[in-house]
Formats: sequence, structure tokens, C-alpha cells
Amino acid sequence: MRTLGIISLPCPNPPELAVRLAVAMREAVARVTDRWRALGHELGFGIGIALGYATLGEVGFSGRYEYAVMGNVCNLASRLCAVAADGQIVISARVRTAVEQLAELEHVGDLELKGFHKPVPAANVIALI
Repeated sequence: MRTLGIISLPCPNPPELAVRLAVAMREAVARVTDRWRALGHELGFGIGIALGYATLGEVGFSGRYEYAVMGNVCNLASRLCAVAADGQIVISARVRTAVEQLAELEHVGDLELKGFHKPVPAANVIALI
């Protein structure tokens, strides 16, 4: 029998941390991408960030457990990532509200995303202020 416990890891202001990390990743990847382009290779890197509740944990059966994350917010982040162009950090409306004081943002529009019945408002992170 396998016993699962609940672990809580404090993370103050997750939207801010996520956007700051995404900007740092974009800058680091841009340096690497420039070198690869000089060698004739095209690389792209886009990020999607959403904020909400998800279920995290192990799924599977005896001898075969995997860690999984499930929930609408996971699907939203994945869909935002899929529409992000090279160098874009596409964020959901909830993330936008949480970080609008620390980042320069541009409205991307209301996106028609697979699995969502209504258009989803999104923004692109231009830079940190």
C-alpha cells in the first residue's frame, strides 16, 4: 500500500516569479539562439503562463507511478505556449492583473483556444519595468 501525503511549499507571489523567470529564460535563450542562427539553424522559443488551481501528484499503479499535473489552468498554459511566437511570453488575464505594475505588456487579443468555449484574453510581456 502506498501512502500519499500533502506537502505545501510556500511560494510568495507566483505570477511575479513566473514572469521574472520567463524573462530571464527568454534573454538566456536569445543569446544561445543567436549563436545557432550564425551556424544556419533557426530556433524558436515561446512561453505561456496561466494562474489557477491544479491537481498535482502521482498517478499510476503499483510499480509504475508518474508525477502529473491536471486541471484547466494546465491546459490554458499549454495553449498559450502553443500560440506564443518566438520570443513571446503570452500570459492569461489573471497573470496580467497580477504583474501589470512590474512589466510592460501589450494586449495580444482574445484568443480562440482549443478546449475553451469562449475567447481567452491574453497579453504579451515586452519587458520588466
